[in-house]
Amino acid sequence: MERRTFLNSSVIEEDMEDIHARELDWQRLKGKTVLITGATGMLASYVAFYLIYLNEYHAMDVRLLLHVRSEKKARARFGAYAQKPYLSFVQHDLCEPWQEDGSLDFIIHAASLASPKYYKTMPIEVAAPNVLGTYHLLQLAKEKGAAFLFFSSGDVYGRVAEGARELHEADIGSADPLDLQSCYGGSKRMGETWCRLFFLEHGVSAKIVRIAHTYAPTMDVEEDPRVFASFMKCVKDGADIVMHSDGSARRPFCYVADAVAAFFLVLFEGAAGEAYNVSNDRDFLSISELAQTLVKIRPELDLKVIKKERSRDAAYLENSFNQANCPSADKLRTLGWQCRFDAAAGFTRVWRHLQEQEAQTTL
Repeated sequence: MERRTFLNSSVIEEDMEDIHARELDWQRLKGKTVLITGATGMLASYVAFYLIYLNEYHAMDVRLLLHVRSEKKARARFGAYAQKPYLSFVQHDLCEPWQEDGSLDFIIHAASLASPKYYKTMPIEVAAPNVLGTYHLLQLAKEKGAAFLFFSSGDVYGRVAEGARELHEADIGSADPLDLQSCYGGSKRMGETWCRLFFLEHGVSAKIVRIAHTYAPTMDVEEDPRVFASFMKCVKDGADIVMHSDGSARRPFCYVADAVAAFFLVLFEGAAGEAYNVSNDRDFLSISELAQTLVKIRPELDLKVIKKERSRDAAYLENSFNQANCPSADKLRTLGWQCRFDAAAGFTRVWRHLQEQEAQTTL
């Protein structure tokens, strides 16, 4: 009988194998219990996929507690694995204290409304998981003696002098707390501060990953307004890519397999109370260059890149900070991290996954 691919996706299975082949001590997870918040999100779901993969392919006996807002969405995301005895879904208001029976070894706090489309419409809901949620989860980590990983963002850098290009972890710029974008970047700053304080005062092994622009096969190309997702929707639909800017802003686009490897590396080897940039700083592309890279994924269509001004009443709030500054991954590389996928290779993998999904829906 032909073996079915992991999650019915050759791309995701290859990504799991790629992550596993990196030189990390995966035995640290054997028999452990891991809580992941925001587990249906683009990045957190990939972390959960990898832990499921360890159980299914390497008999690691990891117990998974997946915090989700919608169990229906979670069951769709994890498919047949949602029925596994080692996996449980948890629904909890992150603004409230968290009580958990039994042992807990790792907490990965990834719950956050990261898309700029929410900054104008739901700023309180954007900020609360990063401030209140992080506090309550760190209290839980203190109680259980669990290691803690906080998903932060390059937005914590605020506004720094343009032209410096590289941003290192100590290069924090200014931020206006009354600016609407601070609902995200400012709340991530406070989440990082909680991590540092709980380490210093209570000895919690809290570590921080500042995640730069990261993309995955699991991204929602239909609803996510961020450039990499909206550009991929154009590619999927066979339509010209429309840019709502001059395309000069530069970003380091990191593929999810490289990012997930970095998350576990920091969790295992990073220094408690410190932050690490997770950034593909060696593939630092302008938005225009990214668009040109993506139209080449389907060369037979001869797609074009078109510039069009964004509507002033659009809900999307574009980040105008640090148009040409790049979070440096030098600190992460001291732990042994390598970024294996450039944008051309990574987004080609996304396109392959989208093709797989389309083929399955037509069966």
